[in-house]
Amino acid sequence: MTPTQLRAFAAVVRLSSVKQAAADLSVSEAAVSMHIAHLRKELGDKLFTRTAAGLAFTPGGLRLASRASEMLGLQARTLLEVSQAGAGRRMLRIAASNLFAEHAAPGLIELFASRADDLDVELSEHSPQRFAGLLLAREVDVAIGPRPGTVDGSVSCTPFLNYQVMAVVSPDHPLCGVASPSVSQLREQTWLLGPSAADRVGLVPSLLRKINVPETHQQIFQSHAAAVEEAKRGKGIALAVAFAVSQDIAGGYLRPLSGTYTQAKGAWNILTLSGSGAPSAAAELTRFVTTPRATQAMLRGAGVTAGRFRPAIHVTLWS
Repeated sequence: MTPTQLRAFAAVVRLSSVKQAAADLSVSEAAVSMHIAHLRKELGDKLFTRTAAGLAFTPGGLRLASRASEMLGLQARTLLEVSQAGAGRRMLRIAASNLFAEHAAPGLIELFASRADDLDVELSEHSPQRFAGLLLAREVDVAIGPRPGTVDGSVSCTPFLNYQVMAVVSPDHPLCGVASPSVSQLREQTWLLGPSAADRVGLVPSLLRKINVPETHQQIFQSHAAAVEEAKRGKGIALAVAFAVSQDIAGGYLRPLSGTYTQAKGAWNILTLSGSGAPSAAAELTRFVTTPRATQAMLRGAGVTAGRFRPAIHVTLWS
């Protein structure tokens, strides 16, 4: 059983098609079929059959599907760790929801990384729905954000920081000062939103669904800070993390809207593989995030020095 064979099978499972798997791997369909044939012979299992509705996987095929992702992820991690060991460095890969990544991750990473001279930290933004899959495939070591809808026993989930999202407007906005805007009034406004509005999990999409804001009234910006800046100019309503806009509210540049439909409270969680599956740096961060020093660092929002933080850059385009 070779990594190439496992990679071919994992692609077939992911795409439910030998043809699409071949295109994804930039090889011929015959090559993918050959790799699958070798696995079937070695394991003594058909793995899957073709039906009118698509591919139907056997129980053994489903078991191999989960193991293939784990083994490929472990192989990639082993190569990385061996390379790092030779250079005397460790790498901690963090997946985070974009709301946490923008507002709380910089201060946390700076303080945590400063405690170890041999540690590099890589941060990438992902939808919370992908957290479990990223961890199980060993693509990341830690995931931070709102709790996903379902978390099984293979993943450990620990809440560590409560936060509040609120609707804010400029002092001259028509709804500023309204005691409790109705749902219909809110629905008619222009909503200035950060990238988290595109997710299905989290406080921002939850509030938007609660109000049932039409997509035509939603403007999504590359960052939540950019959306808040537009709100300061009176362009509409922004959904912001409370501690991130506290100074703007105190300075009179923004006003929070009142009412049950304009605010929500939640908690950020840290997820790792259960038991001994998580690397040591992930276990260290899990313990660290619950400390008062970590909380203050996240709320303070300090930046990260260039030598300590290596970001994984993801560019999202809206059309």
